[in-house]
Amino acid sequence: MSLAPSPEILSAWREACNAYKRAHAPYSRFLVGASLKLKGRDSLISGCNVENASYGATVCAERVALMSARAQVGPFEPEFMVLVTDTSPAVAPCAMCLQVFSEFCEPSFPIYLSNLQGIQELVHFGDLLARPFEKSQLKS
Repeated sequence: MSLAPSPEILSAWREACNAYKRAHAPYSRFLVGASLKLKGRDSLISGCNVENASYGATVCAERVALMSARAQVGPFEPEFMVLVTDTSPAVAPCAMCLQVFSEFCEPSFPIYLSNLQGIQELVHFGDLLARPFEKSQLKS
């Protein structure tokens, strides 16, 4: 299934494809690109997966984009994210990334899953991680 994206989503998909090409994945050879749109900003923030010989130090594209947004902008409100892999069907974020999404995104946050041929599916964060561990659960 392929979606007919808006020009804004298509632009973000192109940026995610460019980020995909910058991924550092010499171990898994599984490249991922991400493009994050913030509310109130025209520019996109991209991310790619960066693997490490110590596998636990690997960082996924989604987390790179979210953490880059915080580093570049400070507090932000995410509008949507586009993910690109070379798989068919396109894949969803891993559980660790979804937990990081819970820090910054509302359950209705749209995530466009895509591959190098185009946008394949629209999912919402809350449908992927229905019960995240949240800051409200921490004792003060």
